[in-house]
Amino acid sequence: MTSSRAGGKKRIILGVSGASGAVFARRTLQMLEADARVEKIHLVVSGSGLKLLRDELDVDVSKSAKIPAALAAHATRKTENLLDSDIGASIASGSYVVEGMVVIPCTTGCLAQIAAGISDTLIERAADVCLKEGRKLILAVRDAPFNRIHLENMLRAQAAGAVIFPIMPTFYHRPKTVDDLVTQFCCRVLAWLDLEQPEQYHWQGEGD
Repeated sequence: MTSSRAGGKKRIILGVSGASGAVFARRTLQMLEADARVEKIHLVVSGSGLKLLRDELDVDVSKSAKIPAALAAHATRKTENLLDSDIGASIASGSYVVEGMVVIPCTTGCLAQIAAGISDTLIERAADVCLKEGRKLILAVRDAPFNRIHLENMLRAQAAGAVIFPIMPTFYHRPKTVDDLVTQFCCRVLAWLDLEQPEQYHWQGEGD
C-alpha cells in the first residue's frame, strides 16, 4: 500500500542497468539532486550498469562511494549509493517508504526479472517492493527491435503496475543538441514521479 510521509519531501530510487544510454541515468540523477522536492536518492547500479558507466561516461567505478559525485559532476548531498548485491538495504523492505523508482536505462533482462517476480538483486527486489506496495515504478527500457518475449514481459510488468517508458526521444521541441534530447526525455520521466521540471517543453498546440 502506498504511504505518505510528513513534510512532503520525496525519496526516489534510481536503478541503472547495463543497456546503452548512460547519459539518461546521469541526467536523471543531476535533476533529482537539484530538485528541492527530493530529500533522498537511493542509487543502485547493476554489474553491467557499472560497465556501462565506465564505457560510455568514463566514470571510475572502482570506488562505489564516488560514483554519485562522478555522475552529478559535483559533491552530492542527497544520493546514497547502494550495491546491487545488498539485498538487506532499506529499499528492499516495503516498510521503508519511497515515493517511486525509475530504472534508466532498463535492460530487457532486468525487465524480464521484474516481470517474473524474481528478486535476485537489489534493483529487482526494490522494483518488486514498489509493485507490491502500489508505488510508482518506471522502466525506461532501451533496446530495439523488441521480440515477442520482450513485448510479453512489458505487458506483464505493466499489468502488475509498472509504467513502461522506452527511451524514445522526442523532436517536436526542436532540439539542437543531444543534451536537449536527453533532458526532455528525463523531464518526461520525472513528471511521472510528480516531479515536473521547469526545463520540460509542453506542446501548446498548433497556431492558426
